[in-house]
Amino acid sequence: MPQDPFDWTDDAARRRAEAGLVRALRPRPADSALLDLAGNDYLGLTRRTEVTEAAAAAARRWGAGATGSRLVTGSTELHAELELELAEFCGFEAALVFSSGYAANLAALTALSAHGSLIVSDAGNHASIVDGCRLSRAETAVVAHADPEAVAKALDAHSGGRALLVTDSVFSVDGDAAPLAALADVCRAHGAALVVDDAHGFGVLGEGGRGALNAAGLAGATDVVATLTLSKSMGSQGGAVLGPARVVEHLVNAARTFIFDTGLAPAAAGASLASLRILRREPALAGRARIVASTLHGRLTEAGLTAARPDAAVVSVQAPSPESAVRWAADCRAAGLAVGCFRPPSVPDGISRIRLTARADLTDRQIGTAVATILETAPGA
Repeated sequence: MPQDPFDWTDDAARRRAEAGLVRALRPRPADSALLDLAGNDYLGLTRRTEVTEAAAAAARRWGAGATGSRLVTGSTELHAELELELAEFCGFEAALVFSSGYAANLAALTALSAHGSLIVSDAGNHASIVDGCRLSRAETAVVAHADPEAVAKALDAHSGGRALLVTDSVFSVDGDAAPLAALADVCRAHGAALVVDDAHGFGVLGEGGRGALNAAGLAGATDVVATLTLSKSMGSQGGAVLGPARVVEHLVNAARTFIFDTGLAPAAAGASLASLRILRREPALAGRARIVASTLHGRLTEAGLTAARPDAAVVSVQAPSPESAVRWAADCRAAGLAVGCFRPPSVPDGISRIRLTARADLTDRQIGTAVATILETAPGA
């Protein structure tokens, strides 16, 4: 009898179970009673009536899907409008919208590098950046976290030719910000490009939420490219690459995740455009998200917990062990609060955490409820 070609998955499942690393889908209802500090809806826009109505209107006008790749039938006037407004708002010459932030990172890294070139990547970068480096065929040097000197050494060691540095602007695990100005100085001293994933900075940092590159004075620089997601502060879905027009034109012609992927659904484009216009009209939303994060951090650390100081809207709280982190998150959920849980191997430093994502629409009462729940369920409480 022929061998079952997927027998090996049973062994993999057993090893995951023994290590306590089994992941499972947990479908949520449309109207959950949970107070959500686990999602990435930083500005609280995903359920704003203006945003949901824009999504519905776009679907009615343009259809449920983009119908094809952006180069065939998947580009609508709505996509072009979103790209123009994103570029203008963030201070870049041009923008290109993708079906996800993951696809945007893969596009930037694979199309802007080549065999024989060098990518210098921060050790704390998101998985989409790691995968982009792997797919790029470039030499990749992974350097110490948020360390401009380590970047300089990696660039010094490069034998010549094309080079770029890629970093998150705000790191998703601890919520700390990269030293972008110092990193840009190092890149310029070596003739290297700077690619910044601003997924967790866009909408939260910079003037009125214009992003971390705006805050660092780097938006629109000819040697800087930004990627971002529309699924966090915009409360929608999709991603984008922003930079010089010639770079965007190159991506249109060379980025496989643009050329061969179906375009972003019109509903998501419409919702993102509505959210962007709300942020332009209500710039205080960005500051409110930061205030909520700072308040959560202050109250939790004052109570004796160890939490990383947030540079944007992510608050990371240390747990004693992987098992206690899982139990802590489960106990919070049982008490009505949704929080994230990070543990090895997802965190390379071996420190397990629960992760809170601040939202601009959280009330002071909700913040108090969240803090009380976390403290009451803390390991050893």
